[in-house]
Amino acid sequence: MESVVQQTEISSYIGKILRDNFGKGPESIFVSIGHTFITVYIKNFLSPIEQVLLEQGQETTVNSIRDSLMQKLLPEIKTYINKITEREITEFYYDWNFHRKSGLFLGIASTPFSYNPSFSELYEGKEALHREIYLHNEQVQRKPENLVSYQLHARLILLIQQGVFVQIEKELIRLGHEGIVLLAKKNVEKQFLGKNSHIESVLNRRVIELFVASNARMDKSIIVFMLSAP
Repeated sequence: MESVVQQTEISSYIGKILRDNFGKGPESIFVSIGHTFITVYIKNFLSPIEQVLLEQGQETTVNSIRDSLMQKLLPEIKTYINKITEREITEFYYDWNFHRKSGLFLGIASTPFSYNPSFSELYEGKEALHREIYLHNEQVQRKPENLVSYQLHARLILLIQQGVFVQIEKELIRLGHEGIVLLAKKNVEKQFLGKNSHIESVLNRRVIELFVASNARMDKSIIVFMLSAP
């Protein structure tokens, strides 16, 4: 019951803070809490101005505006989640799928939340999925030093990669081009993973949505697959 109350309060808060800062709130928000992870799925979230910019082919501009606003909002969101859950959120990632008007936030806490029966470290196709991710990384970037994955609930698979930035990316980030590097890295990863039909085969499910985000300072990236219903 405690987890349900927390999910409802976090959903309401994020809906309000997005509406207050973007001028339009999401149609719906789904929050899931389990182990050390909290996910927030945002549905039908796109302002009229963003819609116009996207129709003009200015996705990079929309992404830049959202990044700027999110950097302002992240401390507030993390503080609120810390207060509600009594857990410190040590890592926070987010990504948007503009063509679907959706988004995903992922927070990682320092200590586990309450038990969630839907969370599992074992799931169908895990080893084969890891092989596909390693193969993908060898083709488009460096092979991660470490890769772990979890089934957050019946429709979400999370992969966390450590050690994914190559030296030239690190140097570009040092020179002040972090935003461009992260956007390019995300776009390439989404393009390759989105075209990989083997992933659906090994998971025995359709991939409905794909979210990718990175933390340059920690040299980490996350991939979240949203799957069709089992």
